[in-house]
Amino acid sequence: MGIKKYNPYTPSRRQMTGSDFSEITKYEPEKSLLASKNKHSGRNNQGKITVRHRGGGNRRKYRIVDFKRKKDGVPATVIGIEYDPNRTANIALISYADGEKAYILAPEGLKDGMRVMNGPEAEVRIGNCLPLANIPVGTMIHNIELYPGKGGQLVRSAGNAAQLMAKEGRYATLRLPSGEMRMVPIGARASIGVIGNGDHNLINIGKAGRKRHMGIRPTVRGSVMNPNDHPHGGGEGRSPIGRPGPSTPWGKPALGLKTRKKNKRSNKLIVRRRDGSVIK
Repeated sequence: MGIKKYNPYTPSRRQMTGSDFSEITKYEPEKSLLASKNKHSGRNNQGKITVRHRGGGNRRKYRIVDFKRKKDGVPATVIGIEYDPNRTANIALISYADGEKAYILAPEGLKDGMRVMNGPEAEVRIGNCLPLANIPVGTMIHNIELYPGKGGQLVRSAGNAAQLMAKEGRYATLRLPSGEMRMVPIGARASIGVIGNGDHNLINIGKAGRKRHMGIRPTVRGSVMNPNDHPHGGGEGRSPIGRPGPSTPWGKPALGLKTRKKNKRSNKLIVRRRDGSVIK
């Protein structure tokens, strides 16, 4: 993927960049794999805001992506690479030999006409999905299951990949994109390769309106509010926050407070945290 610049016919256009969509080969989604996607504007089933700064935005259809890849032993052909408005990664439309179609995450280097396969007999090749037990140590992988059969949950965003570091007993050790070293059941599946659209994080939004198209509303700093609206607010001119540490709008500690439970069950599977510390 390349980055596209624009002629600066307005001030906001001067810094704006976008994708040139050079990886995209199919522009109309497969209708049989679309689902409606309702907007909730960050509200739960009680109507209360649980995620702030959400609302509006362009309409989207959800693309039903196959994260499980359970159709074993049947070769599939890549029909095209498509844009997905619901994720940073591109998706690939594949057609199995029996005529069934599915969407998968598109790794770097996957092209139209290439063959992909799922299952233990599949080759270790870009786009194929197989159990960690059948993948050589050192391979770059994505769309990794945490629990065998549940479907890929780890490493699904653009440009990311994990590395298989070791296999021992019932577990395989992975190095995740964050730097964390973690053990995963060796029967869990993963797809081979690095996810495409790696330049996604280099795109400059350029103007506020483009963010609104994405369904994200303005985020206002607490320090410019009044003290009845935020703990950081008030004071004459630009003032310090006047507290021992930064706070949320509801007075809870923010920015750096660890919220992970001390006795979380999965702690025993984390070999090294992303900050380099070892869990004891």
